[in-house]
This record gives sequence, structure tokens and C-alpha cells, in this order.
Amino acid sequence: MEETTSADTAKSEQPEVRSELDGETARITVAGELTEDARRPIVRVVTDLLLERSPLHRLELHVADVGYMNSAGMAVLVQVQKLAAPRGIEVVLVGPTAAVIRPLQLSGLWHRFAVEGVPDER
Repeated sequence: MEETTSADTAKSEQPEVRSELDGETARITVAGELTEDARRPIVRVVTDLLLERSPLHRLELHVADVGYMNSAGMAVLVQVQKLAAPRGIEVVLVGPTAAVIRPLQLSGLWHRFAVEGVPDER
């Protein structure tokens, strides 16, 4: 298993993006805010994985530690899906918080993504 980390300490709102590779599955964990600031580190990690790993079949975006997402963050998720789709790679949102679920539902993008580990609403 390989692991990489991308975080810019110059800006406190910069999200932390980590990736881990396990066979044909890539796990990308995002912590912090999913905004325009997340675009570059997420796209960089995804692009590196796509260029380096030809047998990749599944890309999991672990978003349980995302406390805020705006329209730019939604655009990043769609961009990741568009990068993966031509290669037949399934993109799955894992553990989305209400901060991720609600904007996707309101925008109509919720049904575009496979989702696992949705917290129970009580």
C-alpha cells in the first residue's frame, strides 16, 4: 500500500488530501473544506493515480471529515467523476457528512454518485 499527502500550510482553509492505493482501488481522503482550494490537490492526486495505475477500477472519495462544501467543491467532485469515467473507473463517495449530502441533493447531483456509509438520520 502506498500513501501520499498534500497539504499547504500557508493557508489554514487549505484542505488536507491523502491518497492510499490498495490493489485496483484508490482511496482519497479529504479533510476540511471542499471548496475551490481543494481543486488543485484533489485533481493532482487523481491525475497522478490515473497516469501511474492502469488497473485502477475504483476510486473512493472519503469525505467524512468534510465540514463544508460549496458549489466549487461540487464541481471538483464532478470533475473527478469526468476524469475517471472514460477509463471505466467507478467513483464512490464514502461517509459523506450532511455538509456534503445536502448541497448535492439540492443541486440534483446526489444521484450522480455511488455512495457508501451514509450516516443514519435520527
